[in-house]
Amino acid sequence: MLRIHMSGVDLSKVRMATRPDVLWETILSFHRLRDRRGSTVFGEWRKETRPRLNGEVRALAAVIPPRGYFPDFLTPSQESGEPYGISAGMEALRDTPPRRIRAELALLSAERREAGRVPHRRVESLDRLIGALRSYHRAAIEPYWPHIQASVEADRAVRGRALLDGGAEELLASLPPMIRWRAPVLEADYPVDRELHLDGRGLLLQPSFFCRVTPVVLRDPRLPPVLVYPVTHSRAPVFAEPGPWLGRLLGHTRSTVLSAIGNGCTTSELARRAGVSLASASQHARVLREAGLIHTLRHGSSVLHTLTPLGGSLLRGGAPLAMS
Repeated sequence: MLRIHMSGVDLSKVRMATRPDVLWETILSFHRLRDRRGSTVFGEWRKETRPRLNGEVRALAAVIPPRGYFPDFLTPSQESGEPYGISAGMEALRDTPPRRIRAELALLSAERREAGRVPHRRVESLDRLIGALRSYHRAAIEPYWPHIQASVEADRAVRGRALLDGGAEELLASLPPMIRWRAPVLEADYPVDRELHLDGRGLLLQPSFFCRVTPVVLRDPRLPPVLVYPVTHSRAPVFAEPGPWLGRLLGHTRSTVLSAIGNGCTTSELARRAGVSLASASQHARVLREAGLIHTLRHGSSVLHTLTPLGGSLLRGGAPLAMS
């Protein structure tokens, strides 16, 4: 069980990350690569990614075990709490003090011995590790970034609604079921017992596509507090390419519906905005979702629709969404 202790000051400093964190997604995806579970969401991604990998797996396996602790320095955070882009993240990793790297690798070795696992292979130089991370990122993350971004944006829309409806406490209460707000403590299912005292620093909530089952926090309590938690995956195959459904998108009404979704809305709001019946709005939303233009998540008793990068690009006349 993980228990995050919050004061009133901490509660006022709870905030949502503005976008996916490239390094968290990269590291956590390496767990998913070696995990056979979650085939509905990750199966196609594994099938496509594995043939593109070479020596990266061996290099990364030295510092990222299949489960349990991995060094905090692999997922650096800015003082502002904003996620790094890939280039800035690699530079931040390169700037890690050698003393900290040695200490965290020693902790990794101790954790493996305690678990009765084979000691990790000797870690290559930091430059080679960074090179392996970059290469792995290009193969496993970069081609799927729009899909990852769409899932995180959909989660942010749900959390944003909760924040507007009831403030920070409602936001915390809206988090996935493995996380429970029992004021003044945020509890979460966790593989070990951990007590984290925020001491007025607040908490960054970081939704993650590749996080699975339980959230993740940094091991060192002195580092900026961040709670990485799994997004709720839609039933639609997230990595599927748009298919023949695009041919059904022609027409003024459906274009109006797509535009009406804007920064997110429920089906009833969509019907009002587009001037169509509730049944018609639901049907149009289904077609748009199957075409990969919107993302739909359940929010309480209703569902919330948000644009995917492809849907946003279509509305902008084809302008692509760049990866940060």
